[in-house]
Amino acid sequence: MTEYHVSSAGEDTGDGSVDRPFATIGRAARIARPGDIVTVHEGVYREEVDPRNGGLSENERIVYRAAEGEGKPVIKGSERLQGWVRLDGHPTVWRAAVPNALFGDFNPFKEVIFGDWLESPKRGEEPDKHLGDVYLNGRSFYEVPTVEDTFDPRMRTEVEDYALKTVGPVLDPDQTRYVWHAEVDEAAGTTTIWANFQDADPNEEFVEISVRRTCFFPSRHHVNYITVRGFEMAQATGDWAPPTAQQWGMVGPNWAYGWIIEDNVLHDAKFSAVSLGKELSSGDNEWARTERKTGYQYQLESVFKALRIGWRKGVVGSHIVRNNHIYDCGQNAIVGHMGCAFSRIEHNRIRRIAQKHEFFGWEVAGIKFHAAIDTVIDHNDIADCSLGLWMDWQTQGTRISRNIMHRNVRDMMIEVSHGPYLVDDNIFASPVTFQNWSQGGAFVNNLICGAIDLYTVPDRSTPYHFPHSTEVAGCAVVSGGDDRYRGNVFAPQWEEAVVGAFGLASYAEHPNDMRGYLDALHAMWADPSQGGGERNPLQPLYAAHNVYCGRVDDSGHERAVVHTAAIPVRLEEDGGTLTLVCDVPDGLSETRVPVTGSKDLPVPRIVEERFESPDGADIVLDIDLLGRPCQTMRTPGPIDGLPAGKTRIVVWEW
Repeated sequence: MTEYHVSSAGEDTGDGSVDRPFATIGRAARIARPGDIVTVHEGVYREEVDPRNGGLSENERIVYRAAEGEGKPVIKGSERLQGWVRLDGHPTVWRAAVPNALFGDFNPFKEVIFGDWLESPKRGEEPDKHLGDVYLNGRSFYEVPTVEDTFDPRMRTEVEDYALKTVGPVLDPDQTRYVWHAEVDEAAGTTTIWANFQDADPNEEFVEISVRRTCFFPSRHHVNYITVRGFEMAQATGDWAPPTAQQWGMVGPNWAYGWIIEDNVLHDAKFSAVSLGKELSSGDNEWARTERKTGYQYQLESVFKALRIGWRKGVVGSHIVRNNHIYDCGQNAIVGHMGCAFSRIEHNRIRRIAQKHEFFGWEVAGIKFHAAIDTVIDHNDIADCSLGLWMDWQTQGTRISRNIMHRNVRDMMIEVSHGPYLVDDNIFASPVTFQNWSQGGAFVNNLICGAIDLYTVPDRSTPYHFPHSTEVAGCAVVSGGDDRYRGNVFAPQWEEAVVGAFGLASYAEHPNDMRGYLDALHAMWADPSQGGGERNPLQPLYAAHNVYCGRVDDSGHERAVVHTAAIPVRLEEDGGTLTLVCDVPDGLSETRVPVTGSKDLPVPRIVEERFESPDGADIVLDIDLLGRPCQTMRTPGPIDGLPAGKTRIVVWEW
């Protein structure tokens, strides 16, 4: 084992020892071998780290780590830009000319935002936007389509959420006054940037511009068993990351196995901070490029193409992303299609994702995964996002447990998946808890403060897999239902639902059991006018031991229903500590329900896979949100033993 040292005061002609450290992380990344450690000392490193080698096993990793006892080393995708000239007649607008040679083969001020499922800017209808950005003392600007638009930008205080069409506040209204425009002149070999710095002098302040796509990202696939620990990374562009294209991240494995990304501060990625996602050969935005087939068809094909190039357990996926603070990114904190399978995403603090609203598409969320097979998303704090968590396609064997979601427009969406997936012991404190475009889920011991919005999806038949495997077992449409709700506390905090309904009212038309489903199915088959095609009646809702607080109604599916007085709920944030503040009614604190396990959760109708651990063992939900063991009976909701009356409980700590 060799330990290499990197220091911003070093030289790449050194030998990497503590006395003669390298100057760049990339120099060490070219020679590090399995079992080696690369220790990076405090400083700013403006480079793209492209590790040449990976580790061989869990015991022979290559570890890139921050030096102990020092400030975090910072890897930036930007360069400082000086030499700004004030524009005549416009005292707050400045211009700078940048040699195109600075960018090499990738000029983010030339590259437009483009790809499948991108809704805004709408191609051919709205002005293009670009991958680049401008930063004043670390704060990003907004792009405008013309030089004239930089002259007098108006402050915006409200913004419309693209998905729900609801209006909400801009989190940083003053930021909307800082804008830029760029033009690339290939003949002259320059990129000219105009920017409105308001009262700041860019030659006196610290101004940076986007230059690189990534900070730490291999150019080759299967660079396995790498640990990235203790860094700050910022200001890499990435690119729009749909599931049918190369999914770039500021940091990520690029189709590999067994990475650990931990204890980092990741911010101001133009698109995605961490990518566990898809590589290029299985799809490159063909829908947007050709329109020959639909995006759905290309995405379906990408699954089978990925299987042909080795997408399976032990080859791709099985990553750990933990203890990272991720904020101010345009598309995702963490994204991944297929490469996220068999991974653990735990104890990350995610804030302000897609809150600039500079662009939008159907891939925007704090965490956005496709095919998160046997993936665990545990104990994360996700807030101030347009959508907190979005699990799309092939959410199978997935567990979403002990997370806190709050101040989001929507907390969670699960789309065109067939289960089994388990959502347990979470706090959902935003107005919309769950948009359900799937089937085969189990929701156990959650505190649900918002609405549930339910859909069927008869026009997209999506894959499901043999248990704990990427091997495709079949495809199915979403008929709605086949869901299980046990031991939840429904505690709406708003007078009206933005979409859907509070409690389980959205399931009111669903049968109680398989007998009711089969009766509806047989009735459909008895109707000759429907021809010989598939029949898809609504599937059952299995509900038991839930508590309904205040005016929220149950769905009529439970035999013994517990109704209590309303329970006011709020989350107080102090630094990295979240405290649940609530006034618990006697009816809730006195209620005890059985601990739920695999035996209590009916097997999903389509997939026919048990609710079980990735190793096939039974699941027993006898640990609450706070990590405390429960007995055979527990309090409904995520916190066992919740006392009556006014209560303050720390539920998450950084």
